Amino acid sequence: MRTLVKLEITRTLRNKKFMFFSILYPSMLYLIIASGASSTDKIGGTGLTLQNFYVVAMASFGALTAVLMGNSERIAKEREKGWVRQLRLTSLPGRGYVIAKIGSAAVVTLPCIVVVFIVAALAKGVRFDAWQWLALTGVIWAGSLVFAALGVAIGYIASGDAVRPITMIIYFGLSILGGLWLPTTSFPKWLQNIAEWLPTHAYAGLGQSIEVGNAPHIKDVAILFVYFLIFAGGAAWLYRKDTLKA
Repeated sequence: MRTLVKLEITRTLRNKKFMFFSILYPSMLYLIIASGASSTDKIGGTGLTLQNFYVVAMASFGALTAVLMGNSERIAKEREKGWVRQLRLTSLPGRGYVIAKIGSAAVVTLPCIVVVFIVAALAKGVRFDAWQWLALTGVIWAGSLVFAALGVAIGYIASGDAVRPITMIIYFGLSILGGLWLPTTSFPKWLQNIAEWLPTHAYAGLGQSIEVGNAPHIKDVAILFVYFLIFAGGAAWLYRKDTLKA
């Protein structure tokens, strides 16, 4: 299993185009969105300014992009080429394959998050205490593993031709409804009730709590943990049950 983890991480680092896009994409989005955002007006119910809100939102969105889009499409292609079938002939357990994919995705998300923070601090003058920067980096990085597991599961559910549109629907649906593009406080009440149970809402909530100086809410942590178990367990099961031939 360790060998496969190292192989997956090496393959990810060698894909320079993917690394470049994944790391710079959320930073550019932050600059575009935050350029017209007020540095003093606060979002109702959060205590955050728009600029601070979008620091966490775009760092989380960038991490989501890297792990979800990258994992799902790569795995669907590997299945079609027969690579996964060869792995199933070895003693590699399903959890080993899932861990390898999640580990390689985590390599991309950390620099993605850090670059967003650097851009926010230098270009927009966003300021937090040192412990907040470190805590934000840690929770956003750890939370991205939930969506890395989802990417693995999608890669097994969808074929090579269908994986991109399916992933895009899930990707934008979770991002918008979970509050990564707009504060959920601007949604109708019925939509807010739905959004609060989505993994992206809990994911953004981790960082927003730290931004105002609090610890992450237990509810957000619990929601993400449950989703991780569902996605990772489902991905491992699909790995074992997959019968696609090369």
